[in-house]
Parts: sequence; structure tokens; C-alpha cells
Amino acid sequence: MLSVEELSDRIRNIPDFPVEGVIFKDITTLLTHPGALNDTVKHLEKACEGIEYDAIAAIESRGFIFGSVMAAKKDIPLVLIRKPGKLPGETFSEEYSLEYGTNVVEMHKNSLPAGSRVLIVDDLIATGGSAMAAALLLRRDSCTVAGAAFVVDLKFLGGGVRLLENGISYVKLIEVDTE
Repeated sequence: MLSVEELSDRIRNIPDFPVEGVIFKDITTLLTHPGALNDTVKHLEKACEGIEYDAIAAIESRGFIFGSVMAAKKDIPLVLIRKPGKLPGETFSEEYSLEYGTNVVEMHKNSLPAGSRVLIVDDLIATGGSAMAAALLLRRDSCTVAGAAFVVDLKFLGGGVRLLENGISYVKLIEVDTE
């Protein structure tokens, strides 16, 4: 099994994407390495051992990769947090800020039974905007946010602190202290 450090080494930096001044952490190079997806999920599962959850909410789009595998392995429900207009049923919407603008995410209403304990999963946390929006959507749907899990934490952008300040514990595999 690849170590977290070896997984980190397989993530490449793309300067000036999606806008000038941003260094994008590209996980596609991690995913093309044989076994790395499975190893990443195993590390995430281990990091989440202290969190009690009975469903996963995965954030579009790269969160779907890790969240769906985790949900399948645990045989628990998977809720998709999507961009606007992608879900066919009645939805809740939440706007949030990111480091280079704003965005909106949605989820189906009544996705899970009231009181479900949900783990939010995404590939990366930056400012925490999408994770906080997902938490708000889940709470509006009468669910409890059990915590959050990320492959990468861009610590210098403060998203993790934002989650903690809002009562959401989180785990991460790879921490990036500076751009």
C-alpha cells in the first residue's frame, strides 16, 4: 500500500488554473497510478475511524470519486452535492464563496431519513466554502453533520479552521501549508 507521502507525491500542481494566481492541485495524476485510489480510500477510512456516520455526502465532482467508493465499501447511502441544474428532483440550494469567486451547490430534498449522521467527503478543502455549503444543505434536510474528510487540506486558505469554528470536525490526508 502506498503511504500518504507517496500519494502526495502523485498530485501535481497546475499554475494559474482556473484563474491566474491559483495553483491547482490536480488529483488526476494520483488516480492514474495503479492502486492509488484504493490506497487513498483506505487511508481516508482509517482517518475516519473515530467518526460515527451512517451516510456520505460527496461534493461534485472529485468528491464523488472518493465518497462513492467509501459509501460502497461501507454499504451506506451516498448523497450527491451537485452544481445547479444537475439534479432532477426538488432541491435545496446554497451559494458559497471560493478563493476565486462564488458558486452554488444543490442536493435533493429528503435524500436521507431525518437525523442521519452524514460524513462530507471531497478531494480538497481550500476556503471551506463548498464544505460549509454542503453542511448547510444537510442540516436543512434534517441531517446531522458527523464530520468531513478530505484528501488534501490547503491549510493556508483557512477552510479547516472555518469548519472547526462552525462545529464540524474534519480529517485530511495531505496538508499543504503554503502555495
